[in-house]
Amino acid sequence: MIIREAEPHDWPAIYPFFREIVAAGHSYAYPADLSLEEARPWWMESPPGHTVVAVDGSTVLGSAKMGPNRPGRGAHVATASFMVDPRCSGRGVGRALGEYVVDWARANGYRSIQFNAVVETNEAAVRLWRSLGFEVLATVPEAFDHPEHGLVGLHVMFLDLNGPVPPSTSRA
Repeated sequence: MIIREAEPHDWPAIYPFFREIVAAGHSYAYPADLSLEEARPWWMESPPGHTVVAVDGSTVLGSAKMGPNRPGRGAHVATASFMVDPRCSGRGVGRALGEYVVDWARANGYRSIQFNAVVETNEAAVRLWRSLGFEVLATVPEAFDHPEHGLVGLHVMFLDLNGPVPPSTSRA
C-alpha cells in the first residue's frame, strides 16, 4: 500500500465507497443523495487543502482529506476526514492514512489537529485516533442522528503537534 496525492482520475474510484459510507449514516452528516459530481467538492480539496488516496496497485483502498480547520486566524490548526472502502477494512488503511495526516500537518507547520465531529458510536475511529495521541476535548450531546442508535454525541478531538510524538504501533 502506498499513499499518494489524489488525482482527478481517482474520484470515480473514491465515489462508490464515499456514497456507501455516507448512505450508511454511521459517521458523516453529508447529504446522502449526492451525485458523482455533486459529491466531488465535498471530498476533493483545493489548496491549501490536500486529498490523498491509499492504493494497492491500481485499487483505491481509502482516502483522506486535510487542510486548515478554519481560514485566517484559525489556519494554524489542521483538520482531516477519512474514508476506507468497507471491503478493505482491517488492513491498516485507516491507521496509515491517520499517520500520514499527522506527519503532513507537522511538516506543513500546523500547531495541532482538531477533528470537529467524530461520532461517539464510531468506536473503531475513536480508538484509532486515541492510539495516535488524540484526546476528546468535548462531546456535543445528541448532535448526530444515527440510523440505529438515534441521537448520539459528536466528539471534538484534538492532537497537539508540539508535544511528544506518540510511538507508532504499526506502519502499514
